[in-house]
Amino acid sequence: MNGPYRQAAAAMAMALCLALSPAAPHAPALAATTAVPPSSIRQAPSFFRMHVGRFEVTALLDGTHPFPASTVAVDARPGEVERLLADQFLPAPFEGMINAFLVNLGDRLVLIDTGAGDLYGKEGGGLVGVLAAAGYSPDQIDDIYITHLHEDHAGGLLRGGKPVFPKAIVHVSQADFDFWTSDSNKASVSPLLQPFFPAIQKVLKPYISAGRVKPFAPDAEFGSGLRAISAPGHTPGHSFFRLQDASATMLFWGDTVHMAPVQFPEPDIAIKYDWNVPEAIAARKAILAEAADKGWLVAAAHISFPGIGHVTKLPHGAYQWLPVNYTLNR
Repeated sequence: MNGPYRQAAAAMAMALCLALSPAAPHAPALAATTAVPPSSIRQAPSFFRMHVGRFEVTALLDGTHPFPASTVAVDARPGEVERLLADQFLPAPFEGMINAFLVNLGDRLVLIDTGAGDLYGKEGGGLVGVLAAAGYSPDQIDDIYITHLHEDHAGGLLRGGKPVFPKAIVHVSQADFDFWTSDSNKASVSPLLQPFFPAIQKVLKPYISAGRVKPFAPDAEFGSGLRAISAPGHTPGHSFFRLQDASATMLFWGDTVHMAPVQFPEPDIAIKYDWNVPEAIAARKAILAEAADKGWLVAAAHISFPGIGHVTKLPHGAYQWLPVNYTLNR
């Protein structure tokens, strides 16, 4: 380096040292007391898309709500629920999901469950907005398949007192339809479940009046690789839906698991929302074993979004949830 360049470099180095020195007269002051306000921007649009064979499945997040696991658990030992939650660094109550699933069958666009609509207040009702973010609108839905008639699965049929889906046929098991639309059954359930009767009757009413509710028999076949699997216990007509294309299978299992950190390691723990606790436990244990043995993909209503993954067996009757790997390839 010749003389002029060497002198210039030395001068720049000296200036930098002076600027960084604590004694520098013009050193910038640190903004020690300046707080950065939290962002007002919410999470990214809550949809997740993937394929099951030739079928496109889009998970849709209707909302989340604080799930009081320790107070609604049945047959848990004292402190067991809190311990199982703590094992996964989760508080009690923990944030529960309200997931629904859109399936493009090629010839039909079907929705499996509808979220809570207005029935959970600000904790639900996001389905229509998320559906739009995913590139669809309610008037495109041809069929809606309801796993069971609880508020957070059928409530989204109505928003602001008006039906959301102008042309969709609503499919629900005959057993659930008969049970929840008859007030004579109200006395047979706990006070916790009794408010479901008027809520469900209200959201179904405009669809029934329009002739667009079609109850189905146990294990009904719907065509295009979709069929129902009867799984009573959580409700009288609780149903799974199995989507199959060649060797690819996805099981939409409704409310088989409400508390993933609790009911995978301890499938015998039930919840107070179960209509028949022994039947609900039996249905859960049977489908956990089958899903694990067959390696099916599972789409779950209340497992952390997108609620899609596999089930694997662990020793001593326990199971583990393995969420699908995030993909941009759909």
